Amino acid sequence: MHEGVRLIYPKDGDAGGTWIALNENGNAAVLLNGGFEKHVSKPPYNKSRGLVFLEIIKSGSPVKYFKVVDLFNIEPFTVVIVEKNKLSECRWTGDNKFFKELNAQESHIWSSATLYDQDTRNRREQWFWQWLDKRPYPEQKDILQFHQFAGEGDKGNDLVMTRGEIYLTVSITSIELENETRRICYNDLTSNEMFHLEMKINSDCNV
Repeated sequence: MHEGVRLIYPKDGDAGGTWIALNENGNAAVLLNGGFEKHVSKPPYNKSRGLVFLEIIKSGSPVKYFKVVDLFNIEPFTVVIVEKNKLSECRWTGDNKFFKELNAQESHIWSSATLYDQDTRNRREQWFWQWLDKRPYPEQKDILQFHQFAGEGDKGNDLVMTRGEIYLTVSITSIELENETRRICYNDLTSNEMFHLEMKINSDCNV
């Protein structure tokens, strides 16, 4: 329970926030660090992006909340939101907010602007489209496999990446939205354990 709202999410052990979450009202969202391009970090910030993200996803309308919330002195981020089966991309650059509604029936891929330059992000998109050509109707297990194994053998930029001891992929999380059921799968790459949770949409929630 998060301030009276039931959420499922992997919890950041440091700040207590998260980067992906599922709300009992059926909404889901994922957080990426950075807006459009890599920025220079200027701490201290008022609050971690992971905690701001929790405030967004626990609201009855995450999109409306993003549009009105004061993000002064919050580090740039991108939030991808599924709300009432609509798909939205919300970006904060540190100075301005940007909102775009996307076609929820089409496939999309994002990469963190703070970790990957434009060439690498383009290359990751190519891997994605090539993979989709072979699996035009992927299931959750297929998507999990893509996130774990896609790449060209470049450990610094493959989807599961390692850059020294500072940056490395420690988990893969997937949310499946199907009718009145929501499923979340968490693959812990450090312990090689897989966790599954299922949630029925609470029709009494303010959706």
